[in-house]
Amino acid sequence: MISPRFVLALLGLLILLPVAIAAVLHQAKATGEDWSRADRSSIGHLPPAAGHPAAVVRVFAAPAVRWRGIVAVHSWIVFKPEGAASYTRYDYTAWGDPVRMNGFTSDGRWFGGTPDIVFATDGAAAAAMIPRMQNAIDTYAWRQLGDYRAWPGPNSNTFVAAILDAVPEAGAVLPPNAIGKDYPYDGRWLRATASGTGLRLSLGGYVGLTLAWVEGLEINLLGAVIGVDIRRPAIKLPGLGRLGVPVQASP
Repeated sequence: MISPRFVLALLGLLILLPVAIAAVLHQAKATGEDWSRADRSSIGHLPPAAGHPAAVVRVFAAPAVRWRGIVAVHSWIVFKPEGAASYTRYDYTAWGDPVRMNGFTSDGRWFGGTPDIVFATDGAAAAAMIPRMQNAIDTYAWRQLGDYRAWPGPNSNTFVAAILDAVPEAGAVLPPNAIGKDYPYDGRWLRATASGTGLRLSLGGYVGLTLAWVEGLEINLLGAVIGVDIRRPAIKLPGLGRLGVPVQASP
């Protein structure tokens, strides 16, 4: 019989060891440059808006600023309705009014951190999603000065998770180190996952469990996520994120 002490020790090892490795990797990439002057230029992913009439939706995630990048990412959303001449980027930040529109380059580096593309779609599928995404942004409850909380939420990842909940057909999954993604922004401790293929239980963002076909199995302990993805084989670990078959973000 497996003892509770053994289970706790195993969970502790699965949290602390990956975070320690992530800390070493983070330090190895450190340049010593002041974070406020770090590169925020475009990664060149988005096509010129004026020459690309189709609708576009993108979700990006990049390492959080300074030491927070060891354990967490900052995510944001970018979209362009069909025929629009420019992109619109939405972030949720700790300074000023939390919901920030076009405060940064659409596909820019996050204070030196190169973003990964979490989700991408163009054309008719994007056009169908954008009105519901915009409505989710406009009606987001945690939009007042002082609402932002880095842990356990609501933070940038909570905000993007709420938008993705409005478009389950996207099947988009935020990285496991998107701390705050499981915070119950609408007060519901049990709800369907963003993909609509399973359930997510969250007790204030501190402890939670996700079980779904698209999201996989995730255990949330104080924001640290341990999990497995069966559909696209991978393990999910604190700090290190997803290790395994990459999530294909197309186009």
